[in-house]
Amino acid sequence: MWQRFVREIRKFALVASFLFFFFGAFATYRRLILSEYEIDYFQYGYALIEALVLGKVILLGEIFHLGDRFHGKPLIVPTLYRTFSFSILVLVFAVVEHFVKGFIHGENIAAVLANLAAKDGADIAAKILVMFIAFIPMFAIWEIANLFGENQLFELFFERGGTSGTSLPNMTTASSLREG
Repeated sequence: MWQRFVREIRKFALVASFLFFFFGAFATYRRLILSEYEIDYFQYGYALIEALVLGKVILLGEIFHLGDRFHGKPLIVPTLYRTFSFSILVLVFAVVEHFVKGFIHGENIAAVLANLAAKDGADIAAKILVMFIAFIPMFAIWEIANLFGENQLFELFFERGGTSGTSLPNMTTASSLREG
């Protein structure tokens, strides 16, 4: 039980860190663009909170096996399927978040829907586009990690390093079958 907890915390930390660096890069870019117009912009705290929340959303989706449909197919298929599935999950959470914010500010359902259609819908669509782009490399690495086996990719990156003899399991066998 303790090992599973540590494994899940490690997975959460990696996902949240990836998302924070991604959101942080966008916050830096936005800050630089707005500084040209002498507008102060410092939203790194928001980027961190967003990364932590979305990291938890991704792990919840993983617990419910969202995106597990195409294991065994070429890696592009499960990668894009997970990317699409988790982007839809983030969309659902963004809309729910919008409704919760509206209710906290005392708005009724009609006002929340009007804001969503008028202005906030475009913000949510842009957010989902950014998340979709961020998810592609994240889930590609995730699928490669699934090929290596539990903790193997983590160990290669953070503990022992790669060697020239490191290869994906069954990769040479599969490629030699195609060539022969």
